[in-house]
Amino acid sequence: MPKALTHFPRKEIVESTRAAGARVERRVAWHYRLRGYRIVARNARAGGYEIDLIARRGQRLVVCEVKSKAGEEFGDSAEMVDEEKQRRLRRAADAWLAAHPDFAALDVRFDVVAVSSQRIVRIADAF
Repeated sequence: MPKALTHFPRKEIVESTRAAGARVERRVAWHYRLRGYRIVARNARAGGYEIDLIARRGQRLVVCEVKSKAGEEFGDSAEMVDEEKQRRLRRAADAWLAAHPDFAALDVRFDVVAVSSQRIVRIADAF
């Protein structure tokens, strides 16, 4: 008799994690759209890093880092954006703006959006 499968193969875990991440990012994009923002880019690669979401409203450009966790008992997702991650996001934003000069004159704000199954918490101007 075959042994019962007691774990998911790594490939399936990575694919399901990516799918879950994409769903969360779509949810956050919708959150911004409802507040009058236009989504400029999603999963933008720049400077060797990735920016989850870039949105614009008027003269404001928002560089958004999306964080989610399966359970609230592990703490706030926003806590995962440490100084090193902030530094990488700033570099990515600089590289993205250099590649998209039409946006260079806009005011840039960095948001962190923490998502759980129950709520979305947007920390505007997080750093």
